[in-house]
Amino acid sequence: MNPHLGRKLRYGMVGGGPGAFIGAVHRMAAALDGEYELVAGAFASQPERSREQGRALGLDARRAYGSYLEMAEGEAAVGADHRIDAVSVVTPNHLHHPVARVFLEAGIHVICDKPMTTTVADAEDLCRLIEGSGLVFALTHNYTGYPMVKEARHLARSGRLGALRKVVAEYPQGWLATRLEETGHKQAAWRQDPAQAGPSSAVGDIGSHVDNLVHYVTGLEIAAVFAELATLVPGRAMEDDAAILVRFAGGARGVYLASQVSAGEENGLTLRVYGERAGLVWRQERPNRLDLLHADAPRARLTRGNAGLCAAARHATRLPPGHPEGFIEAFANLYRNAGRVIGAAIAGVEGDPLDRDFPDHTDGLRGMRFIEGVLASAAREEWVDMATVGRPAEVVA
Repeated sequence: MNPHLGRKLRYGMVGGGPGAFIGAVHRMAAALDGEYELVAGAFASQPERSREQGRALGLDARRAYGSYLEMAEGEAAVGADHRIDAVSVVTPNHLHHPVARVFLEAGIHVICDKPMTTTVADAEDLCRLIEGSGLVFALTHNYTGYPMVKEARHLARSGRLGALRKVVAEYPQGWLATRLEETGHKQAAWRQDPAQAGPSSAVGDIGSHVDNLVHYVTGLEIAAVFAELATLVPGRAMEDDAAILVRFAGGARGVYLASQVSAGEENGLTLRVYGERAGLVWRQERPNRLDLLHADAPRARLTRGNAGLCAAARHATRLPPGHPEGFIEAFANLYRNAGRVIGAAIAGVEGDPLDRDFPDHTDGLRGMRFIEGVLASAAREEWVDMATVGRPAEVVA
């Protein structure tokens, strides 16, 4: 039950139809704390498949809609006491902007899968709408939901590492090491289709996670990028590998790697942050621990659930030490926090400041600027000043 409303938060979903991976993950995350109730959806582009998913999920047949436009209109007609409070957008990327926009215009809060849109212009459009409406927009960069990522942020931003000098972040996957998109694999097909994924595959899909994670932990702002993108599997429509050099405002340097063709890799997202006095290492495949590296002392291993962690890490911890938490729990932390902020907004109360710890529309716009800057750099084979993204290009000396 939502603590601010005395009832569950009613939500609908656009996307996540039969066979979709990420839609099921979002539904599990929303259900974990018992604070959400799925009551409506437009789950697929084919109306019958949407109704099929609605039946499988036990929805009222009248609220399993044939399209997101029909859903927005239908929910508006239901009345404030019964319509959805929020919508979860889990479609391919090209639909994020139009779907989010129509529900925001209907006065409905939005929880959206990443990336926010496929262009900076569309992201700016949503930001204007959100800031003018006062509605909540949550972006599900789920890796920010891990307790030890929150502890890493605390260490990096509190000065424990000293002035930050170097960031190395990588996300190797191997699932697209062959032309999986040619076999009928649904997710591979749309992620390699520019009409659905937008102008980028590897950077838009997993490079966006790298960028978001680095910014979330360090707070560093990117001043310039130099990127090389490659299509290493012959015949593929878009890039499947990216190497990016980063200059941060203030002088720190970074190296980002994002690859979907690293054969044998699963989801090897790894973050390394080095300051003047210490460094840290966090690995997504072993998310319950964080290594703290000292320049003049043995390294320390911090583990989730133990005493001494920061308030945000404790707030995101669900189980005692030694009982592993993982991907679904991290996702659920975002849903719980966003749902409680939405509930507080509906109830007209302040709520817990710790619940505001989730990526929002400003992170979405940052991410789209990063993607467009990287694409511009790779196309021109030169450093790109991030301040020029969306404006006439300038080369960084």
